[in-house]
Amino acid sequence: MPGDILIVDNVATNRIVLKVKLLAAQHRVRPCESIETARAEIRQAPPDLVILDVTSDTAAALEFCQGLKDDPDTALIPVIATGGFLDPEDRVRALRAGADDVLGRPLNDQILQARIRSLLRARDAHRELRLREDTRRALGFAEAQAGFGHSATVVALSPSARFLRCAEKKFAGCPNIRLQGERFATGSGLPDRMAGDLLLIDGRDFAMREAELYRLLSELRSRTDTRHAAVLVVLPADMTNVQAMALDLGANDLVMADASAQEVVLRAKNLIADKQRADQLRDTVQTGLQAAVTDPLTGLFNRRYALPHLEKMVDRAFESGRQIAVMVLDIDHFKTINDTYGHAAGDEILQQVAGRLRENVRAVDLLARIGGEEFLVAIPESDTDHARNAAQRLCQTISGAPFRLDNGQLINVTMSIGVSLSGPDPDPVITEGTDHLVRAADLALYAAKGSGRNTVSLSAA
Repeated sequence: MPGDILIVDNVATNRIVLKVKLLAAQHRVRPCESIETARAEIRQAPPDLVILDVTSDTAAALEFCQGLKDDPDTALIPVIATGGFLDPEDRVRALRAGADDVLGRPLNDQILQARIRSLLRARDAHRELRLREDTRRALGFAEAQAGFGHSATVVALSPSARFLRCAEKKFAGCPNIRLQGERFATGSGLPDRMAGDLLLIDGRDFAMREAELYRLLSELRSRTDTRHAAVLVVLPADMTNVQAMALDLGANDLVMADASAQEVVLRAKNLIADKQRADQLRDTVQTGLQAAVTDPLTGLFNRRYALPHLEKMVDRAFESGRQIAVMVLDIDHFKTINDTYGHAAGDEILQQVAGRLRENVRAVDLLARIGGEEFLVAIPESDTDHARNAAQRLCQTISGAPFRLDNGQLINVTMSIGVSLSGPDPDPVITEGTDHLVRAADLALYAAKGSGRNTVSLSAA
């Protein structure tokens, strides 16, 4: 989904040029000529991302950025600070004020678009974690600790011993960070296990062999021990193609090879804090909360978790003026499957259906089992076309290939889906809250069953 981006720049030419670039990438754009105008826009509707010029009145711009990050209602909005940044300390000041990234002018369109994509992905992940924390709190569970609260390990990966020595010097003054250097020869495999909060990758020697860097990033994101680690890549400033691709392949952040030690350490600390916060929330889910709010058969969230979490999602959609799609999914003729093949086979089908659904929804979406053969999916920031296409894709996911039981038997399974939407558009709109949304999707499900099953029906309410 495209983002709603707020541009804050008192130079009209800058606003116009940037607006054209962002509109071409299908983003929604709100240009603001002053910080006062930007504040009014944010009060009216928080954007997904802010691009803030800090050139003309640096102090006011940085104060505005810090204010966004200090306010819980706007703290998750990513901020890209733009400017000349002739002094390396200027970049550090912007990062300390809360900017998620700093880009020097003139802006490179390829890098800008890659940064926006990366930050919007991170925003979705942070928002999902916050929603889950709100749901845990509503259910009475203890809160996870926040921030960079304990020691961290930085694993530096480089074919250069000099790079590893420089990295060790940069982090020498950080008492809570332990640096572990790993020599990595191009074309060779990674160490069997790398337990680190942050992976600092020397991408300079990959400048003429980009494919090697891309392979490394892909492998790090696929391995169990490094999947959740933060990744910071050091690259030459002129390698814009490589920078953009590195972000799209899973790097959390980039730092230029000529950046100051302060900037490297500050970016690293921010990434570590985010990673540790996510780890703590993930650990909470995997312990006491998991038993209370997880369906033991499928591993999905159960009704006890799904309904209060959906309420939080609906509240967030109402605040942002966006739509949310709610789907109720039901396996067709499930009683016949149980009667024909036995209840053990029925349980296997439920587990495999849950697995296919899980693989085809995003982290920010809600997926739960709310009844015997009934599931719930909620998709934020959706609209009628997007919801219909997503539901049809889930139908095809279930019916597209037979299910194989443990005894080798193949069973064809289909699913019917009812969809309702909440939001400002004049299409199928439900405004009376979470219960009405679910009931409307349930009624649409009955319509889908009545029209022949293995189909999608949207609420006409």
